[in-house]
Amino acid sequence: MSTTPGSAADQPSAGPSPTPILAFFDIDNTLMRGASIFHIGTAAWREGFIRLRDVLGFVWAQARFIAVGENTQHQLTVRERALALVAGRTESELSRLAIDSYERSIHQRLIPETVALAREHRAKGHEVWLLSATPEAMASVMAERLGLTGAIGTRIRSIGGVFTGELDGHVMHGARKAEVAERLAAERGARLADCWAYSDSRNDIPLLALVGNRVVVNPDSALSRHAHAHAWPVLTARVASIRAARKRIRREARAVIRSERKP
Repeated sequence: MSTTPGSAADQPSAGPSPTPILAFFDIDNTLMRGASIFHIGTAAWREGFIRLRDVLGFVWAQARFIAVGENTQHQLTVRERALALVAGRTESELSRLAIDSYERSIHQRLIPETVALAREHRAKGHEVWLLSATPEAMASVMAERLGLTGAIGTRIRSIGGVFTGELDGHVMHGARKAEVAERLAAERGARLADCWAYSDSRNDIPLLALVGNRVVVNPDSALSRHAHAHAWPVLTARVASIRAARKRIRREARAVIRSERKP
């Protein structure tokens, strides 16, 4: 990746922090290439939960997402497909689908550069949280397999362990991500000025603006314009990127005094 300078984080970091520091990562087109819901959909088809024509709809949504990036219509499609996917299914079935989709395909589509950045934050003692519109079961599997702190995704209401096909709260998207990140930082006793956020989408501008250290990753056109206008750091997929990005975290991110608190 290449990187452009920006944000208060470009100054040398102070000494170790006695309070937690959180790094928030988007998933789709930030931590992995494409949309995670597509892979859950194909796993559901293999299990016989949905029909082939439903999978073709996922294929179309995936292709459009890769071509033009995330937008409001894409988010509505994600919500509708996720709800239809799990209605009448059990929590254990969704967990199995999430594990299957990760092992079969998602792990092959992880972006090594951003995975390495997440691990660099962990090496600093930071908590690393995935925030995504994808179903929380999928986000949680990714966080667990990558050794991250945790994940918060879109939640679907269940009764007696069976999903109703209705949202439990809001889609984890846009301003909602910023609200959740702010609340989580407060609960953990973290200073937002010390926290980090990574995303590719214009929809995550509220989250990126919330923290003291934001990094724009492979941005869509609107986020790219916003980032350049505000001098935010931008990482783009190039071979030499990871060394510069990891050095920035090592140089500028405050480490956490581990004896004070564990994630």
